[in-house]
Amino acid sequence: MARPIIIDTDPGQDDAVAILVALASPEELDVRGITTVAGNVPQPLVTTNSLRLVELANRTEVPVYQGCSRPLVRKLKTAEYVHGPTGIDGTNFPDPVNEPAIGHGVDFIIDTCLAAAGAEITICPLGPLTNVATAIIKEPSIVPRIREIVLMGGGFAEGGNTTPVAEFNIYVDPHAARVVFESGAPITVMPLDVTHKALVLPEHVERLRALGTSAGNAVAGMLGFYVRFDIERYGFEGGPLHDPCVIAYLLQPGLFAGRTIPVAIETDSGLTIGQTIADWWGMTDNEPNATVMLDVDGEAFMDLVIERVGRL
Repeated sequence: MARPIIIDTDPGQDDAVAILVALASPEELDVRGITTVAGNVPQPLVTTNSLRLVELANRTEVPVYQGCSRPLVRKLKTAEYVHGPTGIDGTNFPDPVNEPAIGHGVDFIIDTCLAAAGAEITICPLGPLTNVATAIIKEPSIVPRIREIVLMGGGFAEGGNTTPVAEFNIYVDPHAARVVFESGAPITVMPLDVTHKALVLPEHVERLRALGTSAGNAVAGMLGFYVRFDIERYGFEGGPLHDPCVIAYLLQPGLFAGRTIPVAIETDSGLTIGQTIADWWGMTDNEPNATVMLDVDGEAFMDLVIERVGRL
């Protein structure tokens, strides 16, 4: 039976690849809906991008719900400097034909969880945690209905990619992240420590282009644009493919290895706001609240991504 999931997202080229891989995997993943959150680019552009992606995947039966347009407390910070002004620069998408589903993304998360028979729904946040936190604040009774929250966010030994200590998704809405990490829901984290080992290299882009399909060409174009920023910043051979690690973990968890530890989110200090603080060695009395992934078989990961894109 396919695992029911909600994708919460702010596309972003890496979000786009994650969405396409999930939509290409109906035998394993039952995508109940996509909820959008302001992050890499503002609302409603993230919603438009999500509609474009379900149309590219020929999965227009999957509803797209517009979610929150700003963080809980702070002003929105976006990342066009990485993703380009559209958020998915690198290919030319037509305007979507479909419209967003009626209703708010937060209410969709709540309603879907409450309708579940038990701890059934996996939530997959690929951007700031605003929608998920708002759902938990509005209706705390959804937490026992959440099977797992598998998210991309944070950085530990790798530091941050937005400040010296803060990764973008957590930095944009640290207060939301704190709500989620303190919620009691089972959490699995894909931090920069693992995503920086999930590199898309030039040969991977060529393999995608060689698929000769609309999806393959679109992903090759997006990733060809996207990786340039991280190659220039970090001196990597390729660019980290952050968000698809969430979906790859659901499809092939054996690709990843990590530890279950206490994780806290800094929300007060101006210098370190958005930092994910890991208690690796049990220095506090805090209970472990997250499984943090630290390693991935990068080549097998890319093989999986390319194979799934090739199904579309």
